[in-house]
Amino acid sequence: MGGGPEGRGSMEHEALGPLRPATTGEQVAHRLATAIALGEFSLGDRLPSERDLAALLQVSRESVRAALRRLAGSGLVEIRRGRGGGAFVRAEWGEASEGAVRSALLERWTEFEELFDYRRLVESLIARTAAERADDADRAAIAEALARFDAAATPGEAREHDVRLHAAVARATRNARLVGLHERLLSEVSLGVSAEPYTWAIYEEAKPHHHALAEAIARGDGDAAARIAGHHFAITEDALRRLAERVRPPGTP
Repeated sequence: MGGGPEGRGSMEHEALGPLRPATTGEQVAHRLATAIALGEFSLGDRLPSERDLAALLQVSRESVRAALRRLAGSGLVEIRRGRGGGAFVRAEWGEASEGAVRSALLERWTEFEELFDYRRLVESLIARTAAERADDADRAAIAEALARFDAAATPGEAREHDVRLHAAVARATRNARLVGLHERLLSEVSLGVSAEPYTWAIYEEAKPHHHALAEAIARGDGDAAARIAGHHFAITEDALRRLAERVRPPGTP
């Protein structure tokens, strides 16, 4: 494989991409357990359907079923049958969580550090470009998403409207490649499930950032928008760092 540009390019972020078939059931379980521990899914939330998880992680539905059985066995989710059924979050942390987080995060931490830096650079560019190009319709879409975020009654609702707000900012760039890059980075940093970690503490931290970003875009201040976005996206990084530290063995870097 080598360490040259071609070898490096073929391997870059491989651990954050589609899962390998050989151990997919276990890897899906590790990713979902980590996503739950991060707050990407809250207590009582229904996980995406088997079909949706299979599409998000690019694995078979059987691999997803195997992962959900593992999570149910460890007490993290409850499987409900019939209409309105599915896999529901039962606990944020269980006996298998520490090993899952080590596998999903700690063993790949160097890649995550690079991803954090890349995301800050890209999202700052997106915010700057949105401020320079947004029209009245774009600004209205951002304002509507912000109002819905402010009115969120649960962390799950806040998470949903956070995603919509940043999608509206990305669309305001008028560049489909930047929109696609925004979506891909969200998927990578969230371990494939395309959902930011959300607790009420994160909501309160994100709220002033969202207002400042929307205001900077509304007045066409690209420098301010870029600066705010770079600071704002560190919230997810911090959540991942705290979780990694929780499972890091004492004395390890």
